Amino acid sequence: MTTDDLMSVMRAAAGQDENVDLDGDILDVPFADLGYDSLALLETAARLEREHGVRLTDDLVTTARTPRGFLALVNEGLEVG
Repeated sequence: MTTDDLMSVMRAAAGQDENVDLDGDILDVPFADLGYDSLALLETAARLEREHGVRLTDDLVTTARTPRGFLALVNEGLEVG
């Protein structure tokens, strides 16, 4: 999964803060600065499971602080699954 793929899923699951450019270099920007809280991450994880078959536990999801960290979890889940 790419950064663009993840941001597309996040937009669909939790919307987008109109003051944040998700198309820029955001890999290491904290989710809080991007306008996403833990609920948004959980919604994204649920959507990823439905659409891509990637199962991430709630505890694991909330450990990701940036898109890079979240992508690592997702891509690891894709390799395992």
